[in-house]
Amino acid sequence: MTSAAPIQGRVLSGHNRISTQALTSLARTAAAEALGVDPHDVRADWTDDDGLLALSLVSPIRIPPLATVLRDAGRVAAFGGSIWDRTVDAKARILSTVTALSGARLSRVDIRISGVKPIEGGRVQ
Repeated sequence: MTSAAPIQGRVLSGHNRISTQALTSLARTAAAEALGVDPHDVRADWTDDDGLLALSLVSPIRIPPLATVLRDAGRVAAFGGSIWDRTVDAKARILSTVTALSGARLSRVDIRISGVKPIEGGRVQ
């Protein structure tokens, strides 16, 4: 029996395409993981950026309950830092994840935080 698997390094004719819907689902899931929310809470839009893809996300972010932060300011650090710091970190993680899993070339990831979702527990990530 012969194998139909291509030999490593061999170029085969044809093309592969990943639909916008599949890329959007991937981006929403990557963002949801990075921000600690559900994928259905994330909105993702794509634009062309001189031949590369620019990803724009709108999402809430998980935070510790404010009453808990008032009692113990260290809860912010336990969650991974400020909303700003976590969003900056999330941008790099989302870009890396989407690129690694899809092979798409992204120029940038823009995130707009649309709200907060308080949650009990430690670091979200």
